[in-house]
Amino acid sequence: MRVLGMISGTSHDGIDVAVVEFDENDGRLEGRVVHRDSVPYEPSLRARLIAALPPAATTLSEICELDTLIGQAFADAADAASVAVGSVDLVTSHGQTVYHWVRDDHALGTLQIGQAAWIAEKLGVPVVSDVRIRDITAGGHGAPLVSFLDELLLRDRSEASAALNLGGISNMTVVDAGGVRVAYDIGPANALVDALVVENGLNELGYDDGGRIAASGTVHQELLDALLADDYYALPAPKSTGKEHFHLGYVHDAVRTYGQDISVPDLAATLTELTVQTVARDVAAAGVGYLAVSGGGCRNPLILDGLRGALPGVDVVLADELGAPADDKEAIAFALIGWCTIHGVPATVPAGTGARESRILGTITPGTGALALPEPVRGGIRSLSLVTEG
Repeated sequence: MRVLGMISGTSHDGIDVAVVEFDENDGRLEGRVVHRDSVPYEPSLRARLIAALPPAATTLSEICELDTLIGQAFADAADAASVAVGSVDLVTSHGQTVYHWVRDDHALGTLQIGQAAWIAEKLGVPVVSDVRIRDITAGGHGAPLVSFLDELLLRDRSEASAALNLGGISNMTVVDAGGVRVAYDIGPANALVDALVVENGLNELGYDDGGRIAASGTVHQELLDALLADDYYALPAPKSTGKEHFHLGYVHDAVRTYGQDISVPDLAATLTELTVQTVARDVAAAGVGYLAVSGGGCRNPLILDGLRGALPGVDVVLADELGAPADDKEAIAFALIGWCTIHGVPATVPAGTGARESRILGTITPGTGALALPEPVRGGIRSLSLVTEG
């Protein structure tokens, strides 16, 4: 089965896509990644999305219109990917997270927009969407769902290992001989620096490309210490967070409390160092010897080199070593989740999300024909081998 996975993450800069051909035999799954791409949002759509995100006020009409416009953008990206490979049998669309409702340190709800029916209509194939909420109803955080893929990729290693994703938010899955030990959101990876770059119009890409802006600044230790004292970091895992907490207003409040003028490059340097220190602290505490890194932040040498310097006893590599290209791992993970959903396989790790039990995820939107599901795979997935063409 050829599955297209799609996601726009907490950096909300565009749509990552990956087409994976899956073959299953007695619970052993082989995946061949045959296509990868990243499709930027139209600048006007991205600006409109940013303007509607927390802590800004918005309206139901704006959410409705964004749901449609983002759904159409996903449909166009899906169509291009399908044409590139000939056709696909199934699409999994994560959509765009616009709110993650956390109260008393636990997730109570989550909202992803990008109406999946536009994809189903354009491609004529079933679409799995709204994949996080089922885990939340089972007592989980609905994140990080990539921990399901992480366990399959890391479970055969002889040493305790971890997978780290550096998107808008950093999250980590720790795997040892017993499977997933824990998975959770660590804190901001690129979210705060991205917000700073956009506010000041420093880069039309909307992020600190290659860490150049931060590299031109100096870390302000007192401000960094104040940021590191955020109560979120002391919460026990599993836990989840997002731009409801770590947003531009959060940065402005911290600088006002700091009580000194700080240049934009210095602020970028301080926020980048915040990512390095929060991640390194948690990786060291996990006692792992191998760390596979993915997400946009792994292309920032200040972050990656900073982690290697702070973790001298840890082998810090890109997720490509596991067969999952670092820039495309989340899209691959959602292709896997969609395959599992259509085959009746639960695709969450309770130790990672905090749920009572693993659940089959998502809602299925039929294509143009009758919805015909394949035979369920009994006993779940015992192993996954993943290779990437090109």
